[in-house]
Amino acid sequence: MDTFEIFLATQPGLEPLLAAEAREAGFNEVAEVPGGVTLQGGWPEVWRANIALRGAGRVLARIGGFPALHLAQLDKRARKFPWGEVLRPDVPVKVEASSRASKIYHAGAAAERVGRAITEELGAPLGDGGIRLMARIERNVVTFSVDTSGEPLHRRGHKVAVGKAPMRETMAALFLRACGYDGAEPVLDPMCGSGTFLLEAAEIAAGLMPGRDRPFAFELLAGYDPAAVAALRGGAGAMPGPRFLGFDRDAGAVRFSTENAERAGVAAACRFETRPVAELERPEGPPGLVIVNPPYGERIGNRGVLVGVYRDLGARLKEQFAGWRVGLVTSEEKLARATGLPWQAPGPPVPHGPLKIRLWQTGVLG
Repeated sequence: MDTFEIFLATQPGLEPLLAAEAREAGFNEVAEVPGGVTLQGGWPEVWRANIALRGAGRVLARIGGFPALHLAQLDKRARKFPWGEVLRPDVPVKVEASSRASKIYHAGAAAERVGRAITEELGAPLGDGGIRLMARIERNVVTFSVDTSGEPLHRRGHKVAVGKAPMRETMAALFLRACGYDGAEPVLDPMCGSGTFLLEAAEIAAGLMPGRDRPFAFELLAGYDPAAVAALRGGAGAMPGPRFLGFDRDAGAVRFSTENAERAGVAAACRFETRPVAELERPEGPPGLVIVNPPYGERIGNRGVLVGVYRDLGARLKEQFAGWRVGLVTSEEKLARATGLPWQAPGPPVPHGPLKIRLWQTGVLG
């Protein structure tokens, strides 16, 4: 099994940004599909996608399949499938199945047949705590995929302390990409919460791999090469000076951000202070990017009060931040408009919990 299809999951609306990241990272045959991106590669590409791509939420390896018209045929062909090339007999496997437009319509029975074949032919036990195998039956064709990530990839292993409505690191990284951030300019978040935008920005600037410090499910697969993976995790580049600035009126959030930056190894590049929006000031040095994920009124705050908060934020940015660009994430167009900032057309709606959020951007402020 030299090459196969690899699927990178992301939130709907973010596929073009993830595809751009994958192409920039040198992956082959990158294509956008609903809910993610596909590419072609082998196990080294699977390892690298998990470790190096900031925007991917999960990496699935599509390891093969076959046509099957009924359960007996599924059972027979599953027993002949080369499971030993991918799975280990000492690692538990959890089998999940789905069926669409197929003669095999009972997903539970299909999962049971595949699981039994793996157990009896390979010897691997069934259960949690190991590898998740998905059997998708669509138009009478069975496709097997292995979840190579395990824990979702937004869990980098550094951000233990979080605020009330945290943004996933993967989303933050793609929103930074959408704003044109490449690591070369300062970034400021006036409502930093647990520091997600700033940690991602600082890691990009320092050349740190997002998956450098966490385990992955692929470590439990046959053919895993610890030395090759250790090389992919890489080391730190030169840490820039403190040009990633986070402010929040909540002292607890500032403490969380500071602790998270220390765990991520980027504390030297970040500075966090307790400061309300009304006291926001332009920092010394060259202009850069202001990016902010304010409360939307759904989970935090009151919408009526928030209009005033957004208005104050916009006034402060227009007054203090000439030469800077602004990126703002919100679920409410009314709140974005309340800032009075010269917004470009907003980005596509992106699911975020029960909400749909958009990225609003300005050009360079005058």
